[in-house]
Amino acid sequence: MSVIADRYTKRRLRSSYISVVISISLVLLVLGIFGLLLVNAGTIAREVRENFSFTVLLNNDASEVAVRQFQKSLELTPYVKSTEYISKEEAAAELKEALDEEFVEFLGYNPLMNAIAIHLKADYVNPEQLSYLESEFAKEDIVREVVYDKPLIQMMNENIERISLFLLIGCILLSLIAVGLINSSIRLSIYSRRFLIKTMQLVGATKGFIRKPFIWRSFRHGLYGSLIAIGLLVVILYYIGQNIPDFLELQDMKLLVVLFGGVLVMGIFISMSCTFFALKKYLKLKTDQLYF
Repeated sequence: MSVIADRYTKRRLRSSYISVVISISLVLLVLGIFGLLLVNAGTIAREVRENFSFTVLLNNDASEVAVRQFQKSLELTPYVKSTEYISKEEAAAELKEALDEEFVEFLGYNPLMNAIAIHLKADYVNPEQLSYLESEFAKEDIVREVVYDKPLIQMMNENIERISLFLLIGCILLSLIAVGLINSSIRLSIYSRRFLIKTMQLVGATKGFIRKPFIWRSFRHGLYGSLIAIGLLVVILYYIGQNIPDFLELQDMKLLVVLFGGVLVMGIFISMSCTFFALKKYLKLKTDQLYF
Protein backbone atom coordinates (compact mmCIF):
# COMPACT_ATOMS: atom_id res chain seq x y z
CA MET A 1 0.00 0.00 0.00
CA SER A 2 2.86 2.35 0.84
CA VAL A 3 4.36 1.81 -2.62
CA ILE A 4 1.02 2.58 -4.29
CA ALA A 5 0.54 5.66 -2.10
CA ASP A 6 4.07 6.80 -2.91
CA ARG A 7 3.45 6.43 -6.64
CA TYR A 8 0.17 8.30 -6.33
CA THR A 9 1.89 11.13 -4.44
CA LYS A 10 4.66 11.37 -7.02
CA ARG A 11 2.10 11.41 -9.83
CA ARG A 12 0.19 14.23 -8.15
CA LEU A 13 3.38 16.23 -7.60
CA ARG A 14 4.44 15.68 -11.21
CA SER A 15 1.08 16.88 -12.50
CA SER A 16 1.30 19.86 -10.14
CA TYR A 17 4.73 20.79 -11.48
CA ILE A 18 3.56 20.41 -15.08
CA SER A 19 0.56 22.65 -14.41
CA VAL A 20 2.85 25.31 -12.92
CA VAL A 21 5.16 25.21 -15.97
CA ILE A 22 2.20 25.38 -18.35
CA SER A 23 0.70 28.29 -16.40
CA ILE A 24 4.00 30.18 -16.50
CA SER A 25 4.51 29.53 -20.23
CA LEU A 26 0.97 30.55 -21.22
CA VAL A 27 1.02 33.73 -19.16
CA LEU A 28 4.46 34.65 -20.50
CA LEU A 29 3.29 33.86 -24.03
CA VAL A 30 0.44 36.37 -23.75
CA LEU A 31 2.81 38.89 -22.21
CA GLY A 32 5.33 38.24 -25.01
CA ILE A 33 2.67 38.73 -27.69
CA PHE A 34 1.79 42.07 -26.14
CA GLY A 35 5.50 42.90 -26.06
CA LEU A 36 5.73 42.06 -29.78
CA LEU A 37 2.86 44.46 -30.44
CA LEU A 38 4.67 47.16 -28.47
CA VAL A 39 7.97 46.53 -30.29
CA ASN A 40 6.32 46.46 -33.72
CA ALA A 41 4.27 49.56 -32.94
CA GLY A 42 7.53 51.45 -32.50
CA THR A 43 9.02 49.93 -35.66
CA ILE A 44 5.92 50.68 -37.73
CA ALA A 45 5.73 54.22 -36.31
CA ARG A 46 9.35 54.78 -37.35
CA GLU A 47 8.67 53.47 -40.85
CA VAL A 48 5.58 55.69 -41.20
CA ARG A 49 7.50 58.77 -40.08
CA GLU A 50 10.46 58.05 -42.38
CA ASN A 51 8.14 57.55 -45.38
CA PHE A 52 6.79 61.07 -44.88
CA SER A 53 7.91 63.37 -47.70
CA PHE A 54 9.18 66.90 -47.03
CA THR A 55 9.30 68.68 -50.41
CA VAL A 56 11.54 71.61 -51.31
CA LEU A 57 10.46 73.47 -54.46
CA LEU A 58 13.34 75.03 -56.41
CA ASN A 59 13.57 78.22 -58.44
CA ASN A 60 13.41 77.61 -62.19
CA ASP A 61 16.57 79.62 -62.73
CA ALA A 62 18.62 77.49 -60.29
CA SER A 63 21.59 75.89 -62.01
CA GLU A 64 21.99 72.13 -62.09
CA VAL A 65 25.32 72.38 -60.25
CA ALA A 66 23.77 74.43 -57.42
CA VAL A 67 20.88 71.98 -57.13
CA ARG A 68 23.20 68.97 -56.97
CA GLN A 69 25.38 70.64 -54.37
CA PHE A 70 22.33 71.51 -52.27
CA GLN A 71 21.03 67.93 -52.53
CA LYS A 72 24.43 66.53 -51.57
CA SER A 73 24.63 68.84 -48.55
CA LEU A 74 21.20 67.62 -47.45
CA GLU A 75 22.26 63.98 -47.62
CA LEU A 76 25.24 64.71 -45.38
CA THR A 77 23.09 66.19 -42.58
CA PRO A 78 22.24 63.97 -39.57
CA TYR A 79 18.48 64.46 -39.91
CA VAL A 80 18.03 63.36 -43.55
CA LYS A 81 17.51 59.69 -44.38
CA SER A 82 17.30 60.06 -48.17
CA THR A 83 16.57 62.59 -50.92
CA GLU A 84 15.15 62.35 -54.40
CA TYR A 85 15.41 64.95 -57.15
CA ILE A 86 12.17 65.34 -59.12
CA SER A 87 12.33 67.41 -62.30
CA LYS A 88 9.27 69.36 -63.37
CA GLU A 89 8.92 67.06 -66.40
CA GLU A 90 8.76 64.00 -64.12
CA ALA A 91 6.27 65.79 -61.85
CA ALA A 92 4.13 66.68 -64.87
CA ALA A 93 4.14 63.06 -66.08
CA GLU A 94 3.05 61.82 -62.63
CA LEU A 95 0.31 64.44 -62.40
CA LYS A 96 -0.88 63.61 -65.92
CA GLU A 97 -1.17 59.95 -64.94
CA ALA A 98 -3.03 60.83 -61.76
CA LEU A 99 -5.46 63.23 -63.47
CA ASP A 100 -5.65 61.23 -66.69
CA GLU A 101 -5.52 64.53 -68.54
CA GLU A 102 -2.91 66.33 -70.64
CA PHE A 103 -2.86 69.64 -68.71
CA VAL A 104 0.48 70.87 -70.15
CA GLU A 105 -0.89 71.00 -73.70
CA PHE A 106 -4.05 72.66 -72.41
CA LEU A 107 -2.15 75.39 -70.53
CA GLY A 108 0.58 75.70 -73.11
CA TYR A 109 3.35 75.46 -70.51
CA ASN A 110 4.45 73.40 -67.53
CA PRO A 111 3.47 75.27 -64.31
CA LEU A 112 5.33 72.83 -62.05
CA MET A 113 8.80 73.34 -60.59
CA ASN A 114 11.83 71.20 -60.00
CA ALA A 115 11.83 69.80 -56.49
CA ILE A 116 13.73 67.69 -53.99
CA ALA A 117 11.71 65.21 -51.93
CA ILE A 118 13.32 64.76 -48.52
CA HIS A 119 12.71 61.78 -46.23
CA LEU A 120 13.74 62.71 -42.72
CA LYS A 121 14.78 60.34 -39.94
CA ALA A 122 11.94 59.42 -37.60
CA ASP A 123 13.15 61.52 -34.64
CA TYR A 124 12.95 64.70 -36.70
CA VAL A 125 9.42 64.22 -38.03
CA ASN A 126 7.56 66.46 -35.61
CA PRO A 127 6.02 69.95 -35.95
CA GLU A 128 8.82 71.75 -34.08
CA GLN A 129 11.69 70.24 -36.07
CA LEU A 130 9.86 70.63 -39.38
CA SER A 131 9.13 74.29 -38.71
CA TYR A 132 12.79 74.87 -37.92
CA LEU A 133 13.95 73.06 -41.07
CA GLU A 134 11.40 74.96 -43.16
CA SER A 135 12.83 78.28 -41.99
CA GLU A 136 16.41 77.08 -42.60
CA PHE A 137 15.69 75.83 -46.12
CA ALA A 138 13.84 79.05 -46.99
CA LYS A 139 17.12 80.94 -46.52
CA GLU A 140 18.71 79.14 -49.48
CA ASP A 141 18.81 81.19 -52.69
CA ILE A 142 17.71 78.31 -54.91
CA VAL A 143 14.71 77.42 -52.72
CA ARG A 144 11.38 78.94 -53.66
CA GLU A 145 9.05 77.19 -51.24
CA VAL A 146 8.90 74.34 -48.73
CA VAL A 147 5.80 72.14 -48.88
CA TYR A 148 4.52 69.54 -46.42
CA ASP A 149 1.21 68.55 -44.85
CA LYS A 150 1.25 70.16 -41.39
CA PRO A 151 -2.17 68.84 -40.21
CA LEU A 152 -1.19 65.31 -41.28
CA ILE A 153 2.04 65.48 -39.28
CA GLN A 154 0.19 66.69 -36.19
CA MET A 155 -2.48 64.00 -36.48
CA MET A 156 0.09 61.27 -37.22
CA ASN A 157 2.20 62.10 -34.16
CA GLU A 158 -0.82 62.33 -31.89
CA ASN A 159 -2.12 58.95 -33.04
CA ILE A 160 1.29 57.30 -32.65
CA GLU A 161 1.67 58.69 -29.12
CA ARG A 162 -1.86 57.60 -28.21
CA ILE A 163 -1.35 54.05 -29.48
CA SER A 164 2.07 53.76 -27.81
CA LEU A 165 0.63 54.95 -24.48
CA PHE A 166 -2.25 52.48 -24.74
CA LEU A 167 0.13 49.59 -25.45
CA LEU A 168 2.45 50.62 -22.62
CA ILE A 169 -0.39 50.79 -20.09
CA GLY A 170 -1.73 47.47 -21.36
CA CYS A 171 1.71 45.88 -21.01
CA ILE A 172 2.04 47.10 -17.40
CA LEU A 173 -1.44 45.83 -16.49
CA LEU A 174 -0.77 42.52 -18.18
CA SER A 175 2.51 42.20 -16.27
CA LEU A 176 0.65 42.63 -12.98
CA ILE A 177 -1.93 40.05 -14.04
CA ALA A 178 0.87 37.69 -15.07
CA VAL A 179 2.49 38.01 -11.65
CA GLY A 180 -0.85 37.33 -9.96
CA LEU A 181 -1.62 34.23 -12.04
CA ILE A 182 1.84 32.71 -11.68
CA ASN A 183 1.81 33.48 -7.98
CA SER A 184 -1.53 31.68 -7.57
CA SER A 185 -0.28 28.57 -9.39
CA ILE A 186 2.91 28.43 -7.31
CA ARG A 187 1.04 28.98 -4.04
CA LEU A 188 -1.31 26.11 -4.84
CA SER A 189 1.68 23.89 -5.62
CA ILE A 190 3.38 24.75 -2.32
CA TYR A 191 0.09 24.47 -0.40
CA SER A 192 -0.11 20.81 -1.41
CA ARG A 193 3.28 20.26 0.28
CA ARG A 194 2.67 22.31 3.42
CA PHE A 195 2.68 19.22 5.67
CA LEU A 196 6.06 18.12 4.28
CA ILE A 197 7.44 21.60 4.99
CA LYS A 198 6.18 21.47 8.58
CA THR A 199 7.53 17.93 9.06
CA MET A 200 10.98 19.07 7.94
CA GLN A 201 10.80 21.92 10.45
CA LEU A 202 9.80 19.57 13.26
CA VAL A 203 12.82 17.33 12.66
CA GLY A 204 15.15 20.33 12.94
CA ALA A 205 15.69 21.45 9.32
CA THR A 206 16.62 25.12 8.97
CA LYS A 207 14.61 27.54 6.84
CA GLY A 208 17.46 27.83 4.35
CA PHE A 209 17.69 24.05 4.01
CA ILE A 210 13.91 23.81 3.38
CA ARG A 211 13.88 26.68 0.90
CA LYS A 212 16.79 25.42 -1.21
CA PRO A 213 15.04 22.58 -3.12
CA PHE A 214 11.89 24.65 -3.61
CA ILE A 215 13.80 27.68 -4.92
CA TRP A 216 15.90 25.50 -7.23
CA ARG A 217 12.76 23.79 -8.53
CA SER A 218 11.07 27.17 -9.07
CA PHE A 219 14.14 28.27 -11.06
CA ARG A 220 13.74 25.27 -13.36
CA HIS A 221 9.99 25.83 -13.68
CA GLY A 222 10.54 29.47 -14.61
CA LEU A 223 13.27 28.49 -17.08
CA TYR A 224 11.16 25.78 -18.75
CA GLY A 225 8.08 28.02 -18.88
CA SER A 226 10.08 30.90 -20.36
CA LEU A 227 11.72 28.70 -23.01
CA ILE A 228 8.35 27.26 -24.02
CA ALA A 229 6.89 30.77 -24.29
CA ILE A 230 9.88 31.98 -26.36
CA GLY A 231 9.58 28.94 -28.63
CA LEU A 232 5.89 29.66 -29.21
CA LEU A 233 6.67 33.33 -29.92
CA VAL A 234 9.25 32.25 -32.54
CA VAL A 235 6.66 29.97 -34.14
CA ILE A 236 4.14 32.84 -34.21
CA LEU A 237 6.70 35.18 -35.81
CA TYR A 238 7.59 32.52 -38.39
CA TYR A 239 3.92 31.90 -39.22
CA ILE A 240 3.20 35.62 -39.63
CA GLY A 241 6.35 35.99 -41.73
CA GLN A 242 5.16 33.23 -44.07
CA ASN A 243 1.85 35.02 -44.64
CA ILE A 244 3.16 38.60 -44.58
CA PRO A 245 6.57 38.62 -46.35
CA ASP A 246 7.45 42.22 -45.42
CA PHE A 247 6.76 41.57 -41.72
CA LEU A 248 10.11 39.91 -40.99
CA GLU A 249 11.99 42.72 -42.75
CA LEU A 250 10.47 45.23 -40.32
CA GLN A 251 11.68 43.31 -37.27
CA ASP A 252 14.53 44.77 -35.25
CA MET A 253 16.58 41.75 -34.17
CA LYS A 254 18.13 43.63 -31.25
CA LEU A 255 14.69 44.49 -29.87
CA LEU A 256 13.53 40.90 -30.36
CA VAL A 257 16.56 39.61 -28.45
CA VAL A 258 15.81 42.09 -25.65
CA LEU A 259 12.16 40.97 -25.63
CA PHE A 260 13.05 37.27 -25.47
CA GLY A 261 15.63 37.97 -22.79
CA GLY A 262 13.01 39.92 -20.84
CA VAL A 263 10.57 37.01 -21.05
CA LEU A 264 13.28 34.62 -19.84
CA VAL A 265 14.35 36.80 -16.92
CA MET A 266 10.78 37.64 -15.96
CA GLY A 267 9.71 33.99 -15.95
CA ILE A 268 12.60 32.95 -13.70
CA PHE A 269 12.37 35.98 -11.41
CA ILE A 270 8.59 35.77 -10.90
CA SER A 271 8.74 32.02 -10.27
CA MET A 272 11.54 32.27 -7.73
CA SER A 273 10.21 35.34 -5.91
CA CYS A 274 6.67 33.93 -5.67
CA THR A 275 8.07 30.66 -4.32
CA PHE A 276 10.19 32.50 -1.76
CA PHE A 277 7.27 34.52 -0.37
CA ALA A 278 4.88 31.55 -0.41
CA LEU A 279 7.42 29.49 1.56
CA LYS A 280 7.90 32.35 3.98
CA LYS A 281 4.21 32.18 4.82
CA TYR A 282 4.09 28.42 5.42
CA LEU A 283 7.32 28.42 7.40
CA LYS A 284 5.68 30.77 9.89
CA LEU A 285 2.44 28.78 10.28
CA LYS A 286 1.81 26.68 13.36
CA THR A 287 0.84 23.02 12.97
CA ASP A 288 -2.86 23.56 13.76
CA GLN A 289 -3.05 26.36 11.14
CA LEU A 290 -2.10 24.00 8.29
CA TYR A 291 -5.64 22.59 8.18
CA PHE A 292 -7.26 25.90 7.28
